[in-house]
Amino acid sequence: MTRTDNRWDGGWDPSAFREGIEATCQEFVDHQAGWLDALGPDAARLVEHARTSVSGGKRFRAAFCWWGHLAVAPAGDEKALLRACGSLELLHASALVHDDYMDLSDVRRGRPATHRAFATLHAEQRWSGSSEQYGASAAILLGDLLLAWADEMLRTCGLPATRVLDALAFFDLTRTEVVTGQFLDVSAQARGASDVDLAMTVLRYKSAKYSIERPLHIGAALAGADEEVQRQLTRFGLPLGEAFQLRDDLLGVFGDPAVTGKPAGDDLREGKRTVLVALALDALPPDAARELNDALGTPLDLDAVQRLRALIEESGAREQVEKVISELTDRSLEALDAAHIDDGARTVLRSLADAATQRAV
Repeated sequence: MTRTDNRWDGGWDPSAFREGIEATCQEFVDHQAGWLDALGPDAARLVEHARTSVSGGKRFRAAFCWWGHLAVAPAGDEKALLRACGSLELLHASALVHDDYMDLSDVRRGRPATHRAFATLHAEQRWSGSSEQYGASAAILLGDLLLAWADEMLRTCGLPATRVLDALAFFDLTRTEVVTGQFLDVSAQARGASDVDLAMTVLRYKSAKYSIERPLHIGAALAGADEEVQRQLTRFGLPLGEAFQLRDDLLGVFGDPAVTGKPAGDDLREGKRTVLVALALDALPPDAARELNDALGTPLDLDAVQRLRALIEESGAREQVEKVISELTDRSLEALDAAHIDDGARTVLRSLADAATQRAV
């Protein structure tokens, strides 16, 4: 992560940082399990799924929080800062559990999604009632539990209370943005709306802000950043977050399941009205656009996925999204170069920007 002076001096090790976040999150879950397991096997099962939900991932949110802090001041108490950064990973885990249920996804990171796992358990045990409803209830409650834990983890991280209070203001805003952005997404899918401006609004509030901009703000707030530095971090973090999510949207259609941990073309099966899809529908001839639109949100075999991929390619939407990703990344990096932050942190933030936007499709 960092060396003994808590500043970047060429010693940033992303793998070691991810391991530190993993250990910190699991330690927090272990603490909760210390008393929840005593409530019996059902509570223990919920905790075990919480443990699985917070395990793994690229830890981008935690990393941007960490370097948002080091951009302004040394880490000081590294263990406390790790806990603060880890709270964002619990928030992310909460969002994914709820998102998987709302999208009726079967898989998350190569494992059954929470609602599917609990529905299967219900069916195997031959319990009364609906297996699907039991799975849905479990996913809602696990997501809520992780959301509550995220708040607790930040509040009790061990950093100075006044700094934590400043960070919590950004954390509160983040949760409001994520929930509202998710509802905008659900509503757009319900209406079958494929408007580029609406898709960009959903992208910004459902993902872009909470993935990069707000983690930077939270880390910087914990370091005592003033309003001008926070504005500079927005100029860097917001366009980068948008580029990050646009890359994710490409992966959702064209990604290799071995990389994404989800079936090929899963976003198409889920009917996601992304910027990529909106651009394709705008550009395709009427018959082809109707074919793509009618297929969204329906069961698709691999041949059907390949057909829709070909339509999106032919529309030029994939190339257009790649161009937008490049433009947003360039704008972000220009803002990073101009920001009044630690030069070592600037170097690492640049590398994180590359990692966030250049993930392989």
